[in-house]
Amino acid sequence: MLKRYAPLLPLALGFLLVACAGNPPTPSPHASSQNSRVVSAKAPAHAPAAQKSRAAQDEQDYSSSDSLVIDDEQVLPTAAPDILARGLSLVGTRYRYGGSSVSAGFDCSGFIGYLFKREAELKLPRSTREMIKIDAPLVARSELEPGDLLFFSTNGRGRASHAGIYLGDDQFIHSSSSRSGGVRVDSLDSGYWNRTFIEAKRALAMAPNVQATLQR
Repeated sequence: MLKRYAPLLPLALGFLLVACAGNPPTPSPHASSQNSRVVSAKAPAHAPAAQKSRAAQDEQDYSSSDSLVIDDEQVLPTAAPDILARGLSLVGTRYRYGGSSVSAGFDCSGFIGYLFKREAELKLPRSTREMIKIDAPLVARSELEPGDLLFFSTNGRGRASHAGIYLGDDQFIHSSSSRSGGVRVDSLDSGYWNRTFIEAKRALAMAPNVQATLQR
């Protein structure tokens, strides 16, 4: 199940060692309080000019977007490798509350939305509170696939307040907090993240390429 994405895992660990070695794991993630329902794509301040130009072309304003329910669990999330590779290339990008721009920084939902819009052409709700409500298949923790969305309750209220993207091998990538280095890779098995985990959803089942496959 996860083995077909095994080549991504050494890459994830490599990015973690290089970008996060100087940042102690101080989990204090924040979720965006905005409620508009899509995603934008922008460019990192440290990125080459060509990369900034490409990302600038991808920028889009947030707008309402209805989601669809996809029941066929056999459809593979073909965009997952691109999402994960792009996400790993952004390890170390700074955290910014309410941020959805690589140049300005990301909060957790802004980071996820940027990747899914750019690599899967899928608009997701802007806030974590709304993102967890999408009509995508729920995924048991034992059945997680790379690209699945992970939701956490980090404020002690039992509600989704943080989110990340599953990499495989119990690792996930997310925009954590300013103190912990922004975009980083963490272990779902660590005490903090294991304790605050709520549920996972396969949002990639809603991607346009998957919908087209189901309609054939």
